[in-house]
Amino acid sequence: MPKRVVIGVVTSDKMKKTRRVEVSRLVKYPKYGKYVKRRTVCYVHDEENVSSVGDTVEIIESRPMSRLKRWKLVNIVSKGNTIDVVALRAAAKEAESQ
Repeated sequence: MPKRVVIGVVTSDKMKKTRRVEVSRLVKYPKYGKYVKRRTVCYVHDEENVSSVGDTVEIIESRPMSRLKRWKLVNIVSKGNTIDVVALRAAAKEAESQ
């Protein structure tokens, strides 16, 4: 049986070698026929810690590596453009003081 490959967005990179990835999908609501957004949370093994929050990544199903981790990182589809507000404010304060 082939392994599943899905694309999702990294929502947390606070753990070593582990990323939390959300895979969103549209599901048709049975009674009204309206499409509703649903999400699945996958914990992904990232050996080199190359991904960060906001990145769109491709993941593949693998053997269980821990209680929650069942996926591996294949590649980064696109980098996220998150801004570190604290660093931005510190740089502005530094420039203002000089």
